Amino acid sequence: MEFSLNNYIALILTFVLSLSFLRIMDFIAHRGWMDSKLSRKIIHIGTGPLFVLCWFLFDDAPSARWLAALVPFAITAQFALIGFGVIKDKASVDAMSRTGDPKEILRGPLYYGIMFVVLTVVYWKDSPIGIIALMMMCGGDGIADIVGRRFASAKLAWSQEKSIAGTVSVFLGGFVMSAVMIFIYVTAGVFDGSMTNYLLPITAIATAGAVVESLHYKDIDNISMTLASALVGHWFF
Repeated sequence: MEFSLNNYIALILTFVLSLSFLRIMDFIAHRGWMDSKLSRKIIHIGTGPLFVLCWFLFDDAPSARWLAALVPFAITAQFALIGFGVIKDKASVDAMSRTGDPKEILRGPLYYGIMFVVLTVVYWKDSPIGIIALMMMCGGDGIADIVGRRFASAKLAWSQEKSIAGTVSVFLGGFVMSAVMIFIYVTAGVFDGSMTNYLLPITAIATAGAVVESLHYKDIDNISMTLASALVGHWFF
């Protein structure tokens, strides 16, 4: 009973922390203190590490992964309701959409949340694959848009909407965030072996993620590059 209580407390804390982060960013964007595109990407980048670090609050009970997955599931369900107009939440729309259209949330942000739920349930703390794939989606895809807009560089020959700077930043952002999170988990004893054993797999996964993200698949890169990262991860783990 103690373990079950612990996990329910962990669920509440994870939900409070995640929702607080989202609402703070919503408030900042709604007040006009930050451009909506930037706030959208900060949410994109910051949610993953915060959520994965909260996994330490849960014990190893079989139900833990399902309870943890309730957090992104609930938030994703909220996104869907906002996108369909069932819930009116202008602050969220301002923070997560490019144009102020609630229906935009039904694409990128919704797919983003679905990937969180799937990777949490499938991989949890049993394998580094899920964490690396999440960090590629958060750090790689999120940072790419910020860098691509701020640093002029040549466009990719196979995708004129993508730039060399953006693609390089997908690799670097995904690699760094993955390496940091895996280092934390290795240090905590969750994953076995030395951190150096993970550098080659992370490099390969980050490369694959960057290549897939560079392709012209607008709005579904949260799914395509994340699944590609997970599939490549199975070659190593």
